[in-house]
Amino acid sequence: MKIDKKEVLKALEQITVPGEGQNMVESGAVKNVQIFGDEVEIDVTINNPSLQARKKTEVEILKVIHAEVYQKAKIKINLKVEASSAKPKANEIKGKAIPGIQNIIAVASGKGGVGKSTVTANLAVTLAKMGFKVGLLDADIYGPSMPIMFDVVHEKPLAVNVGGKSKMKPVESYGVKMLSIGFFTQPNQAVIWRGPMASKALNQMIFDAHWGELDFMLLDLPPGTGDIHLSIMQAMPVTGAVIVSTPQEVALADAKKGVAMFQQDSINVPVLGIAENMAYFTPAELPENKYYIFGKEGAQRLSEDLKVPFLGEIPLVQSIREAGDVGRPAALQTATPIEAAFEELTKNVVQEVVLRNKSLPPTEAIKITTMAGCSAVKKK
Repeated sequence: MKIDKKEVLKALEQITVPGEGQNMVESGAVKNVQIFGDEVEIDVTINNPSLQARKKTEVEILKVIHAEVYQKAKIKINLKVEASSAKPKANEIKGKAIPGIQNIIAVASGKGGVGKSTVTANLAVTLAKMGFKVGLLDADIYGPSMPIMFDVVHEKPLAVNVGGKSKMKPVESYGVKMLSIGFFTQPNQAVIWRGPMASKALNQMIFDAHWGELDFMLLDLPPGTGDIHLSIMQAMPVTGAVIVSTPQEVALADAKKGVAMFQQDSINVPVLGIAENMAYFTPAELPENKYYIFGKEGAQRLSEDLKVPFLGEIPLVQSIREAGDVGRPAALQTATPIEAAFEELTKNVVQEVVLRNKSLPPTEAIKITTMAGCSAVKKK
């Protein structure tokens, strides 16, 4: 049987390059394909030097050609490893952008309990109110809260056919497209997964979903600086990061680590700024009074010390908590101080994204090929 080279290349498009989010034809890993009757000779170059990656690549090539092209094809694979030694330029990150998604913003915090998810949810709906096309990925695998905050706890993503492939259709609420591990688990079910399994679930929600055209994709990251953060930044071209903190020293100490993580040489994601949540308490009956329960302007001073923008302050107001619990983000409350605070924060985030895109090259997904990505940041 005479094998068609086009069919071989089409089959190889189903294989993802180890360590990257692209198929091996798009990435340029397939250097050459030669056909001699029922014999196929393929030249492949990968960047991952591990034996596991090499074996996995060879097995997948054999399997897909036998399954999709010709069952009795005789296949010879010339596999070459070409580890990249070039050091990334300042503010330049390796990888390729995801088609259709213009800007990806990671919302992070050094510690839990500072209201990061609440800020993310209200930032998303405010962007949607401004007319932007918005997506939200709930990347907090172990504590997904977005289904509750958007009143879609009982919703399930539907399957849609896109280009002959089955994709997840994100759940939409208040003009925001959303995916969360919470859609795939029972409300009382604990997610007890090791890091690799959690990372695989995130990759599926990123690459196996039909997000469509988005101006902004928000990532609600889990607290801390760990495995999920690295997995996300390896998979997605993060445009910039927003750090959420409360004003007290305990939270600010961890916020510093959050900023330091994104600024590490091996990660190098621009920090768009710091947002101060629970900045002050104002009683409903005394709207002019401000009580600084957790300290005054701590995040603002931290932003000055770290030389990153201060994005705004959100007050500690009971209705913000209540709105999140009933599934209608507080920023949707029109003509209120809460709406004004979130609008100010959102405008500053958009402004910083515009400035970042003017002054820096397009962000691409990082490649972490050594343990350097997990090392402590050296103090200068």
